[in-house]
Amino acid sequence: MQVIVTEPIHATPLARLRHEVEVVTWDDPRAGDWSQADAVIVRAAAVPRARIAAAPKLKVIGKHGIGVDAIDVGAARERGVTVVYTPTANVDSVAELAVGLMLALARRLPGNDRLLRAGATRLAPPELTGTELGGKTLGLVGLGRISRRIAAIGRAGFGMRIAGYDPYVSAESAAALGITHHAALETLLAEADVISISVPYGPQTHHLIDAAALAACRPGTLLINTARGGVVDERALAAALAAGRLAGAACDVFEEEPPKPDHPLLAQKNFIGTLHVGAATEEALLRVGTIVVDDVLAVLRGAAPQFAYA
Repeated sequence: MQVIVTEPIHATPLARLRHEVEVVTWDDPRAGDWSQADAVIVRAAAVPRARIAAAPKLKVIGKHGIGVDAIDVGAARERGVTVVYTPTANVDSVAELAVGLMLALARRLPGNDRLLRAGATRLAPPELTGTELGGKTLGLVGLGRISRRIAAIGRAGFGMRIAGYDPYVSAESAAALGITHHAALETLLAEADVISISVPYGPQTHHLIDAAALAACRPGTLLINTARGGVVDERALAAALAAGRLAGAACDVFEEEPPKPDHPLLAQKNFIGTLHVGAATEEALLRVGTIVVDDVLAVLRGAAPQFAYA
């Protein structure tokens, strides 16, 4: 059987995959031809309906990660192609990045670094005075695995109060997690000192954080997006930062990745951008690669995968 791997994955699971099947990797000219593929493993690559139609032998699509918005799951379902993904493997890495970005914004670390490199003449300049996370309200948009891990770190590590908005989680379930439930996004945004976004991308969440939502935020709010770029209206966020309505923002994800150098957010001094590195740790890449290879091989053998999306 032939498995096409469209982008690099961890060497250990890749080696095991090679031991089991014929593997065509991203650097092989044959990777663009899916006509003989029994399976494909993708990271960021799109899998539209046309791609699936051009792969008559395809049995399984493996998503190296959580979000399947770039895969036409409906077309796969119509063809009887299984889609597997890795919803648990990168939770810790993404949550730790989100908390790291909170700290970097709260303590104005990028500004400190810039001033130091420019030849700072005094210590602890007043314009770089930061804030503590302790005692602040952490507002979680989405209450899935990643948000729950962020909540645990914020509560245990900093003594933060935790609030959350998720239309698919009941007030009782949130309370059991020690999270104050908000039925409306706007009330959460108005209460939170720090906002962390962890929701899947789709029609219902496109520009969920828009100009109106940003206007609902309290002055001095910090906003972190480690979900998907399209969840935040980036131009509205840049305008809010420029106007001083937010104290700072950080995004690991953008609508166009990587963003162009003239992107309006990159002109804001109180903004931090990273290159979609939420899951890019040695530990997470090994876990994600292992799970997706295990599940792709399971489907090819006629067994049930651990994590089937569709």
